[in-house]
Amino acid sequence: MLDAPVRRLIAPPLDAVAGALVRARVPALAITGTGWLVGVGACVAVATGHWTLALVLWLLNRTLDGLDGPVARRTGSTDLGGFLDLLADFSIYAGFVLAVGVERPEARLACLALLTTYYLSGTAFLALSAILERRGDARIADGRTLLFVGGLAEGTETVLAYVAFCLAPEYAEQIAWIFAGAVLITAIQRTLGGVLLLRHPAVPAAREVS
Repeated sequence: MLDAPVRRLIAPPLDAVAGALVRARVPALAITGTGWLVGVGACVAVATGHWTLALVLWLLNRTLDGLDGPVARRTGSTDLGGFLDLLADFSIYAGFVLAVGVERPEARLACLALLTTYYLSGTAFLALSAILERRGDARIADGRTLLFVGGLAEGTETVLAYVAFCLAPEYAEQIAWIFAGAVLITAIQRTLGGVLLLRHPAVPAAREVS
């Protein structure tokens, strides 16, 4: 829900940093890999109860995730880069929730519910994106590797939810239940949106006239 306005807000500073990284010949895949390792560190920090460290590493992970795209667009985006970036995101999203369940036993049922809603929302997102991509549908194209189907809980909301975990771990159970509800609503939105989109012919992207 908040991704579009947040992307507009942070795009200029990220582009500036991306330009410096390109000049330093830092490849986008290296940024993706480093970000994933930092994300793993955040998950380990959560599982061992080092919440302040987890917060720092989580925000650094998200910053690096925001940089690999602009760098890739400057140096030439690849399908491999897009695939690994999405895989890195999903694995850290899930690993963080698993780590919360490890450190906070009272929150394990809520974390399991959250992971289940992730599965539902992610399935709807990936399936619909793949079908719309195959159809060449331009209705939700935004220049990224996959056609992204929005909803109540997107990347920005995930960042905020995980920040809440780190700042108030004593309320981890309540945070997980609330966010699981938001992700479930997102799964329903994507399902209904997919039904509406796929009932009608695709809208092809406009061709450039030379």
